[in-house]
Amino acid sequence: MKRLFSAAILTIFVAVACQCSPQTVNDDDLIKDTPDEQPEPGTVDADGWRLVWADEFNGDALNTDDWNIEVNGNGGGNNELQYYRAENISVADGCLILTAQKETYLGKEFTSGRLNTGKRRFFTHGRIESSIKLPKTANGLWPAFWMLGNDFSEVGWPRCGEIDILEMGNAQGIRNNTQETYFNGACHWGFYKDGAYPNYARSSNAPYSIQDGEFHLFTLIWDEQSIAMYLDRDKNPSVEPYYKMDIVDTNDDWAVGNYFHHDFFIVYDLAVGGNFTGIHNTAGITALADGPASMYIDFVRVYQK
Repeated sequence: MKRLFSAAILTIFVAVACQCSPQTVNDDDLIKDTPDEQPEPGTVDADGWRLVWADEFNGDALNTDDWNIEVNGNGGGNNELQYYRAENISVADGCLILTAQKETYLGKEFTSGRLNTGKRRFFTHGRIESSIKLPKTANGLWPAFWMLGNDFSEVGWPRCGEIDILEMGNAQGIRNNTQETYFNGACHWGFYKDGAYPNYARSSNAPYSIQDGEFHLFTLIWDEQSIAMYLDRDKNPSVEPYYKMDIVDTNDDWAVGNYFHHDFFIVYDLAVGGNFTGIHNTAGITALADGPASMYIDFVRVYQK
């Protein structure tokens, strides 16, 4: 979603900053520092996880059997400043690349990229991980790696559920000059009642920059009991989750356990401005002052037991 708390808080609030409402069209080169090992589908690792789907982005074009490119300038429900275009999404040198740039297009002053696997690749529970090189977000960029319930088009948001594995660029990080370390995970669910809905978000400061020009691994482990998220678990297998939430409660219509045990799809985007960043005007976007900026995705992999 596109809102962040400075501490772990369970709360109910009006949705002002979520990465919802995908609209789909169905159909800077980078040399990676080190080649990654690419498991074959069906491979079972030492922990008993079986790879069920992956995109290593090793070709020269996006696989549109798996991905929907979003084309719109609706602001994502968050007063974002970009227009999402297919032209801002590319595949090169083993990476999916989303590029934000300052250009006037259909009434917007910026363009960028967003895509999803809705109705194409979707999963209930598992270990979902992605290796991502983040751009410098200061000030005004808002990269995200997240998931939406695959029944979004039928039941709407937030009833479909939302799992935000990574978001950066929050206004609090800008205020604290911690833009390169301040990030969050979040979940949203339920339905509007008296102008509010349930959600849980938790912000963290990484112990090192995660906008350092290196790839960092973001992992979601999601099962019948809980949702947990980890930073660089490949480098530090014993790292504690930066986000964890139990999802067993089914006691009432708002209970979290009613919304996170069904299929979800994957979303990437690189937003510009909006409520999460606290920046709503072109002049406040300094991250693109020296030219375009890109978010690189080395791979996305989904494992299940």
